[in-house]
Amino acid sequence: MAAFIEAILQTFGIEPELEDRKSKTKPNGKKPPAEEKKQYLEPEFTKVRVVDFDLKELVVLPREIDLNEWLASNTTTFFNLINLQYSTISEFCTGEICQAMTACNTIYYWYDEKGKKTKCTAPQYVDFVMSLCQKLVTDEEIFPTKYGKEFPNSFESLVKKICRYLFHVLAHLYWAHFKETVALELQGHLNTLYAHFIVFVREFNLVDPKETCIMDDLSEILCAPAPLPALTPAPSATAPSPSSQNHVTER
Repeated sequence: MAAFIEAILQTFGIEPELEDRKSKTKPNGKKPPAEEKKQYLEPEFTKVRVVDFDLKELVVLPREIDLNEWLASNTTTFFNLINLQYSTISEFCTGEICQAMTACNTIYYWYDEKGKKTKCTAPQYVDFVMSLCQKLVTDEEIFPTKYGKEFPNSFESLVKKICRYLFHVLAHLYWAHFKETVALELQGHLNTLYAHFIVFVREFNLVDPKETCIMDDLSEILCAPAPLPALTPAPSATAPSPSSQNHVTER
């Protein structure tokens, strides 16, 4: 399990792709049920991370890197990590348990290439998402890997589509499978992955805020800048030595 957890954190680059549209609709037009208590917002869980530095530093475009190259690299990385994170609880996400792809009071419907709307189970929806992402990210005409190969004009719109669908998967993980994630002691990895993803899509305006607003309460907690280390008070000696003066505690 330790090696598996390490893989989730360290994996940096694979290949995926996606294509479709989403729909947020109240089930059957009925009034949504009263909102359930969100376990993932409890401080004992939100404080668990695998890193404690400013994630903003990880997503800012380096001066020497082309924007599309940066988007491509990060998008494939997030696809890989989110797919891996989902796989840790996939045995609990079945058609019987998750009869619809839900997050909060939202149901996501799948649209095929012809625009046909389909209500499917969560595992079916995730499979559609991951298959589409894999197809796009491994397409040399869309995500070129060879030197001198140009990105298509549609590249940014496809990246936005991928990120929107990946957000749906993350939202479902928190809403429907956070208990299992805690049981596997993977909440720190999920929190870090989610925060990193949200900071990234915000930095480059890749997902409409109207899409992500259902998870704003969690986003504001996890994406808040890490607090500075506390200063350790100096000893109350009359003549403190240089080694006993105030210092910054390392973490």
